[in-house]
Amino acid sequence: MGKLLLPKGYQSQLDILETQKAIKLTKDVFEKELSQALNLIRVSAPLYVEKSSGLNDGLNGVERPVSFDFKHMDCVVEVVQSLAKWKRNALKKYNLSKGMGLYTDMNAIRRDEEMDNLHSTYVDQWDFELVIGQEDRHLEYLKGVVCGIVSSLIKTQKQLQQHYPFLMPIIHEEVYFITSEELLHRYPHLNSKQREDAICKEHKTVFVMQIGDLLSNGDKHDGRAFDYDDWSLNGDLLVWYPLLERSIELSSMGIRVDQATLKQQQVKAKVMDEDLKQYHHDVLHNRLPLTMGGGIGQSRICMVLLNKAHVGEVHASIWPVSMVEMCLNHNIFLL
Repeated sequence: MGKLLLPKGYQSQLDILETQKAIKLTKDVFEKELSQALNLIRVSAPLYVEKSSGLNDGLNGVERPVSFDFKHMDCVVEVVQSLAKWKRNALKKYNLSKGMGLYTDMNAIRRDEEMDNLHSTYVDQWDFELVIGQEDRHLEYLKGVVCGIVSSLIKTQKQLQQHYPFLMPIIHEEVYFITSEELLHRYPHLNSKQREDAICKEHKTVFVMQIGDLLSNGDKHDGRAFDYDDWSLNGDLLVWYPLLERSIELSSMGIRVDQATLKQQQVKAKVMDEDLKQYHHDVLHNRLPLTMGGGIGQSRICMVLLNKAHVGEVHASIWPVSMVEMCLNHNIFLL
């Protein structure tokens, strides 16, 4: 179990039934606003993929996916960890043109997660992916998508406040952009998480760019798999959350690898050619569209916009008995 934060005097402003109504309103409004802002259509997505396909997301490269087999089927499948690679194949299948994209509901199991206020063994997020051109592979395009997502969050927040005027607005419209290297130079004596907290406390809504490669101090700001985001064209959307006195990541996204960057990052990650899957060969032979996309945490957005102290207040999961008891003693009721 990770570190559990227990806000002094906490009392949810929404009871358990009203919370469910507010969750539905939040998700309905945000999906509508997001799809309009980024020109997305909703599609169905798998809960699991064949292990041999290479379509599962490697995340930081150390998380163990949940795998199993089926009776009468000669294959092993894995519960998706995200849909970063699957979406790129889906865009080709749906034959969407440049400037169009898709979004879908993604549900996952993170068996190695350290559970705390923000982390659960159950993950739910909106996964989105856009078809782009080679001329769009730059930071300004990425920033434009970030601003579209933040605008959708602001509109959702305003709708919620019309129904629940007592909720504290958390999302600030102006986004502060900074690279992970710039962040290191600003706070050289802090670790990466502390640097995120410091910059978010100052600027409220922040997008930290260029995550995955080594920084000048020889460390990584955070881990990223070598084969989906271009490490020079990605980032995390963070907000300052005063209830817990910390930053919260709401979304991770990036412009995806092309042929050249996949080769470069494969070398940096020390992945051998014989370990490459069909997805990798499709990228290397330009058989997939150029795209950018990411994941947006559904429960985290609901938690933040509804002013909750724990993600378990907005989605049902399984928690350590000790965590449940500590939360109950501090008026935090886990679903």
